[in-house]
Amino acid sequence: MPFAELKGVRIHYELAGPVKAPVLVFSNSLGTDLTMWDAQMPEITKKFRVLRYDKRGHGQSSAPAGLYTIEQLGRDALALFDFLHLDRVHFCGLSIGGQTGMWLGLNAAERLNKLILSNTAAKIGTPEIWNPRIEAVRKGGVKVVAATVIERWFTAGFRAKEPKEVSRIQRVLESANTEGYIGCCAAVRDFDCREKLSAIRTPTLVIAGAHDPATTPEDGRWAAERIPGARYVELNAAHLSNIEARERFTAEVSQFLAA
Repeated sequence: MPFAELKGVRIHYELAGPVKAPVLVFSNSLGTDLTMWDAQMPEITKKFRVLRYDKRGHGQSSAPAGLYTIEQLGRDALALFDFLHLDRVHFCGLSIGGQTGMWLGLNAAERLNKLILSNTAAKIGTPEIWNPRIEAVRKGGVKVVAATVIERWFTAGFRAKEPKEVSRIQRVLESANTEGYIGCCAAVRDFDCREKLSAIRTPTLVIAGAHDPATTPEDGRWAAERIPGARYVELNAAHLSNIEARERFTAEVSQFLAA
């Protein structure tokens, strides 16, 4: 099980796919681990070297004390690239992973080939939304918010159709490190790059879920309109569109990277 000992954090990661192929990095949503990308792996690893990792405070990575920032998560990603001797990569991030991608696009464009921003926004929610969640989790752990979060992550139709997959993701969420989850909630709460977004020059695909209440289609279209040349795709899904609309998500990513 590979780990990267970086400055101030231990990051768990996995590499799969042809050794000499272009590298695609997947960055997870809040409260999940790298297994959230399982559905993409069989197809994507045919043509790409895929790097999946658990962000700080998540999965099997360490959870340093204190609140985190998106810049910190972006610098963790860059340090991981350096550790693995990856000069340039394609980067696909969902939700907080997408905000990490925005930060990289604005601050480390020389390390990116193409950028995929999925189910994310330049500003997600307000302190009035995030602070009560942080307090609830601080008092009762991630389990106290899990059922509500799952309802926002998947449509009712998908929850009824694929209960085993929904239960798997809910178990991952409920087992999330409390301090790590709170740290990343604060990172999302405090991130706002709305005024800077148009400075991204990396070729970008924006993916939204038509039924996503957390990062709405309007958020996705708004971002795509401001990033020069960005392509916008809307999937029949809620927040975790890479799971709920797995085949279309994988196809859109593959086509964008191959273009």
